[in-house]
Amino acid sequence: MNVLLLGSGGREHTMAWKITQSPLCTQLFIAPGNAGTAQHGINVQVSPNDFEKIEALCIDKNIKLIVVGPEEPLVRGIYDYFERKNINVIGPSREGAQLEGSKAYAKIFMEEMNIPTAGYKEFTKATETQGLKYIANKTPPIVLKADGLAAGKGVLICQSIDEAQNELKSMLSGKFGTASTTVVIEDFLDGIEFSVFVLTDGQNYKVLPVAKDYKRIGEGDTGLNTGGMGAISPVSFVDEALMKKVESRIIQPTIKGLQKRQITYKGFIFIGLIRVNNEPYVIEYNCRMGDPETEVVFPRIKSDILELFQATVQQELDKVVLDIEEKTAVTVMLVSGGYPQQYEKGKIIKGIDKVVNSHIFHAGTKTDNNTVVTNGGRVIALTSFGETIQEALAYSYQNANHIQFEGKYYRKDIGFDL
Repeated sequence: MNVLLLGSGGREHTMAWKITQSPLCTQLFIAPGNAGTAQHGINVQVSPNDFEKIEALCIDKNIKLIVVGPEEPLVRGIYDYFERKNINVIGPSREGAQLEGSKAYAKIFMEEMNIPTAGYKEFTKATETQGLKYIANKTPPIVLKADGLAAGKGVLICQSIDEAQNELKSMLSGKFGTASTTVVIEDFLDGIEFSVFVLTDGQNYKVLPVAKDYKRIGEGDTGLNTGGMGAISPVSFVDEALMKKVESRIIQPTIKGLQKRQITYKGFIFIGLIRVNNEPYVIEYNCRMGDPETEVVFPRIKSDILELFQATVQQELDKVVLDIEEKTAVTVMLVSGGYPQQYEKGKIIKGIDKVVNSHIFHAGTKTDNNTVVTNGGRVIALTSFGETIQEALAYSYQNANHIQFEGKYYRKDIGFDL
């Protein structure tokens, strides 16, 4: 079959690499893609949010399956749009995507299904005064979350009541645009985070490899939050006993909640979790795969990914086997100087041909006059396998030295806390 993959990051390059390993894939198109995805299919300059142009592309190229990388098209209702056109989409319906699209919606859903999460209240401009009073009675740190999509920047952890009150005013006054029209104030949970990924057809589900990512720009988890500086899978502290709790208390109630609300959901559920005193709590839901976690999760999936996707579309996930690589996968992200703030693009990337024992997944790259150049903050993910984290990291770090571009930076302590 012909497949269309939407997106342009490291997640999408990894997905493209995996999809084209399937004998079921005749031709892969990626919209808009990057220099790496072009190695596996045909990049098409169409926005993932332009449903009419995507439809025209699907008709022209006889595309039968759309795989959605980023969250915005899902929240905008791409599944619902193409359901009417009889084109299959891997992703939830518009309402299902509200689990990511609205923090308040997700909190109400978890409360209804008795899923463990931090205590919270939501506030708008009309209830700002009550919000300030609510904060005054809290013990810092205090977590503030923009209700809507804020490009991963809408979560603030405030260390004082004054800071939290000032940030609440700022958010309700448009700090994150319409995303912070409503603000969710949460209790702070102190623990260690990990990511669980589920592929579901709405009735059945498969639990994909567990991962842990590293968000801060600086070593020792310091500095500004980023889209992710690296990831590891499996995660040593997530043992069988903890995963049994995750499955019984979180995954199964989530699937039952979707059924109870009659929500169509044929895609990925990314559950951001935190372990507190060996008990799992949900920090957030995402309605798609994470990045850079995809760069370690997908390489560990030995099964045919299109076979899994077909089973998802047909609600027959219970009939296929998910085979997982036991070795450890790690990814180290090479980023542009200045990221996650101001950075320059168009820097020539050299040394890609010197990389051995690692997969190169392009994130922010493009081809300019037959030369690969930087085109984003996160530039390249280097994913390696090993019998141990240390062995896998050694390969990625060795290859990080081979790849050169002006301003290159990467964290040298991925996995330091495991």
